[in-house]
Amino acid sequence: MSHSTIKVAQIAAGRIGQSSMRAVIRHPSMQLVGLKVHSENKVGKDAGLLCGLEEIGVPATNNLEDIIAAQPDCALYLPEGFNVDELCHLLAAGINVITTRNEFFYGPAMDVSLREKIQSACLSGGTTIHATGSSPGFITEALPAVLTSLSRKLQCVTIDEYADIPLSTTPDMITQVMGFGQPIPDQFNQQMLEHSAGGFSQSLSALASALGLEITGIESKGEFGAAQSDVSLPGGAIIRKGTVAAMRITVAAMVQQQAKLIFRANWFCSTNTVPDFEVRNNGWRVQVDGDTPLNVTIDFPSSDQPLKDQMSGLTAHRAVNSIAAVCAAEPGIKSCHELGPVLAQFANSNAAVCG
Repeated sequence: MSHSTIKVAQIAAGRIGQSSMRAVIRHPSMQLVGLKVHSENKVGKDAGLLCGLEEIGVPATNNLEDIIAAQPDCALYLPEGFNVDELCHLLAAGINVITTRNEFFYGPAMDVSLREKIQSACLSGGTTIHATGSSPGFITEALPAVLTSLSRKLQCVTIDEYADIPLSTTPDMITQVMGFGQPIPDQFNQQMLEHSAGGFSQSLSALASALGLEITGIESKGEFGAAQSDVSLPGGAIIRKGTVAAMRITVAAMVQQQAKLIFRANWFCSTNTVPDFEVRNNGWRVQVDGDTPLNVTIDFPSSDQPLKDQMSGLTAHRAVNSIAAVCAAEPGIKSCHELGPVLAQFANSNAAVCG
């Protein structure tokens, strides 16, 4: 596949989907051959125009059979939800699938019924499905695997993600959907906790397996940080003192009673909260405790793109860069540790591949 053009189809054209389409269209070894959308007002529009580029002669469709007829080598499956019958139809038709959906990161930890259906479709079509992204994905699998390769004794890996919510989210989403500015609840919303923890538990399980750790369970919890003073949001909304100004979701892979792999999502509208989550700039921190301790911090400097495009690229580009490895993999549900190296391929001009 590395010496020929890889034909790619796209399922969904939301914010992350638009980033992945731009990356595929500009990629030196890929061709976008199909786009399936869900919004009727996008049907018939050119895929290039839908992602902010010039026309490429690929009209959007809402018919999956049009995608199959285009005979792509791989489909980028990036909708907000998922349809298992649609996924199985793609896989059984001989089309590899890369998705950012949390349900598909690690086969042994998937819902049993879902895994059996997907695995059967992969074997029928001789295809591979792989879930990836920036988080979960790169920060919970790829980078920790590289960092721990310096160690021979491992006590714990702790991954912190820091998200300054007002920088990338609308005020209505912050207060009405996410619950910032509300009185501190007696307990964390169980549905939100399960939804947020699901993909990370699979991803940490995949990492544990790759490292030879036999985990005995996954534990998760949610915490709130109360504002120490009023916080003004863009648009005029105010988070009052004593209400929710930060949230932390922790997912831990346990070995007996010890947490060996920990992921913590720190979402904040203020850095001045009780308890103090010691939040940092948007980005990640990975701490490796063992015989070769490491403390690695990754910030997200501003680029010449709008912030929403820059952040969506973190997820979309990992998916695009995984295409060649997925197309070359044996059939089945594959984690990143079961693929070959995921490498970006750049054209001579950097401008040709910027997301």
